[in-house]
Amino acid sequence: MFTNVSYSKNEEQKLVQQSFELYKAALQDENGEEAIKYLDKNTLDYYTSMLELSKNADSLKIEKQTLLDKLMVFSVRHRVPKEELLKFNGRNFLVYAIKSGMIGKSSIANASIGKVKAKTKTSAAGEFLVYGNKTPFKFLFNKEEDQWKIDLTSFFPETNKSFQKLAKESGQNTNEYLFGLLEMLTKRKPENTIWLPVR
Repeated sequence: MFTNVSYSKNEEQKLVQQSFELYKAALQDENGEEAIKYLDKNTLDYYTSMLELSKNADSLKIEKQTLLDKLMVFSVRHRVPKEELLKFNGRNFLVYAIKSGMIGKSSIANASIGKVKAKTKTSAAGEFLVYGNKTPFKFLFNKEEDQWKIDLTSFFPETNKSFQKLAKESGQNTNEYLFGLLEMLTKRKPENTIWLPVR
């Protein structure tokens, strides 16, 4: 926990920064089993919910999701064979997402965590630096089982805004933009079955 003692605060800051660096290294290696050690319960819960949507959601439910969540569902249905998808639970789905590049390593390749500010005894916010320079963004960290872990969901609102902006600039409707993005990434067009529940 963070205390008023300078030494302890500095040590906790280093542990938060170290957690991010270890996660980044595992992500660069596409080592899903190692990377998830540094991701918190909020992140696991999110990917579990995205897995359930990917398996079960119909077109009406998909249309109610954020742009980022729609991209996740479409990406899973487009990339993952049905037999494999149905075997996943939240944890091994998260491992798969890292190994397959669905969680992009390029976005944090040149990133690091700067100053860390305690929010509570078990949560903190770290400055998100790129090439050592400050950005307007922060990553949230939660201490679970005596280990500082990253809450990837804390970054999702900004990510969603970025996708909304890109979709608008493309001149396409959001679904056309997402399907075009998937085709660009995978070199094949999404099929109409992408709207249907997998089971």
